[in-house]
Amino acid sequence: MKKAIMMDVKDNVATAISAIAVGEEVEILSTRQEVVQRVTAKEALPLGHKLALTDIKKGDEIKKYGAIIGKASRDITGGEYVHIHNVESNRMPLTEHMLGYR
Repeated sequence: MKKAIMMDVKDNVATAISAIAVGEEVEILSTRQEVVQRVTAKEALPLGHKLALTDIKKGDEIKKYGAIIGKASRDITGGEYVHIHNVESNRMPLTEHMLGYR
């Protein structure tokens, strides 16, 4: 089974610790390596990228490390790949060129 790590209990995303394929069940680990949740991947995720742990509505905060890292630019379902195509950064506005990356 694939794994992802949730850095803080307030997080609504976890980071993939290996590449994940569509439909794979993913164990979500705490920083103590305890399984805290299981999610089915709705999209393929590269190593090091974010997976939604729950449904996130458009405009809701995206939290990683217990901090707000952005807000959802559209509705995101649990198990979906979370990246620049569905998140507005709190740090910098994204250009059309950046949004073409995926």
